[in-house]
Amino acid sequence: MENSTKIKVFTLNNFDRLPQIKNLPQEDVLAMKAVAHVFPFKVNNYVVEELIDWNNIPEDPIFQLTFPQKEMLNKSDFDNIYSALKNGSSKEELTKRANRIRMKLNPHPAGQLSANIARFSDGEPVPGIQHKYRETVLVFPSAGQTCHSYCTFCFRWAQFIGVNDLKFATDEANRFLEYLRCHKEVTDVLFTGGDPMIMSAKKLSVYITPLLAPEFEHIKNIRIGTKTLTYWPFRYLTDTDSDEIIELFEKIVRTGKHLSIMAHVNHFREISTEVSAGAVRRIRSAGAEIRTQSPVIKHINDNPKVWEKMWKKEVAMGMIPYYFFVERDTGAKEYFSIPLVKALQIFREAYSKTSGLIRTVRGPSMSALPGKIEISGITKIYGEKVFALNFIQGRNPDWIKKPFFAQYDPDAIWLDDLKPAFGETKFFYENELEEILQGFQVEKSEKKNLENILAG
Repeated sequence: MENSTKIKVFTLNNFDRLPQIKNLPQEDVLAMKAVAHVFPFKVNNYVVEELIDWNNIPEDPIFQLTFPQKEMLNKSDFDNIYSALKNGSSKEELTKRANRIRMKLNPHPAGQLSANIARFSDGEPVPGIQHKYRETVLVFPSAGQTCHSYCTFCFRWAQFIGVNDLKFATDEANRFLEYLRCHKEVTDVLFTGGDPMIMSAKKLSVYITPLLAPEFEHIKNIRIGTKTLTYWPFRYLTDTDSDEIIELFEKIVRTGKHLSIMAHVNHFREISTEVSAGAVRRIRSAGAEIRTQSPVIKHINDNPKVWEKMWKKEVAMGMIPYYFFVERDTGAKEYFSIPLVKALQIFREAYSKTSGLIRTVRGPSMSALPGKIEISGITKIYGEKVFALNFIQGRNPDWIKKPFFAQYDPDAIWLDDLKPAFGETKFFYENELEEILQGFQVEKSEKKNLENILAG
């Protein structure tokens, strides 16, 4: 494409400048704009010109992945924001209506605003840090809290709606380093966002280079969560500081740290361009591993053939399939979620048609309040049909790989929809989870905080 290596970004503000949009019915365009007032919208020229099949709109999976759809809101909420937009309401009125809708969409699921927040010994929170699991700390670099394009299903959509109090971001003092010095049990640091790879090499180095010093010898693994391999692979090839990025990766590996690029890949088409393949080759040449992950998402990849083809292509390119997630209980979940039964069926069918090299992938996995819970299967025990479950990760490491069972429910789409099997009133971990979360007062304080923020 013309000027393909120069990024051009489209948001709600310049939505109408997209040449492809001009060919769509105006009613559809206005509907997309209405939804984009609630959910963040951002797309770039590479995605628009190279990944989307504009002859297959609106069914095209990459179009569904990046452009807002009318059905992402329920009818009453859509009509509310659509009518205001059509009638020329003020920006303030549109924001007020959008925030009322957002409050109902669980902006920060699984205790992110309270239960996952890292704290110093005196109880003071560490800006831009989450510490949910013993060995792993998540760091949200302040300069990395945006992306080259936004995914319509993203569970961190609240990061990007312009409400600062809903953002996770480090402070300029980088106090996360002080926290890591005090927590020798931490072996893994995951830089996330947003997308850390939207930062310059210089800014990224400010976060990573200190971890290569002897005082952080306990940090063995550095992970970077990113969508750049699919949304802007030029980041590793022709951007002005691409060479510096690769040199930073090489430096990390030379110091003996393991570097893993946690690539978000939702459909095989995203890794089907030569520029994406070139980016993968260059990252791997630096000594980094690339692990891939994605939720199963209605309208985008809810087909076992998509996963089979995607996993096989990833391995052929030298990437490692890592997680098959269940779409989180936030945002437009009614539009994107599928029943757990179907998620398991898709996973099993795709998994069964692959070799052992691909069976590194884990799932279906729900990243819920107590931890990452895997659906192992559906079976009958003493005549009762049940879901067999286990923890891949847990707030208490002792929960990991302890099988437990839930009543079979063909309509369940999330952990909260499941009930314990065999007449039990609670799952085995629930009493302890309540004790762990008691100090955070998660449900009460988080709900009140969100209401205050979105009320303006």
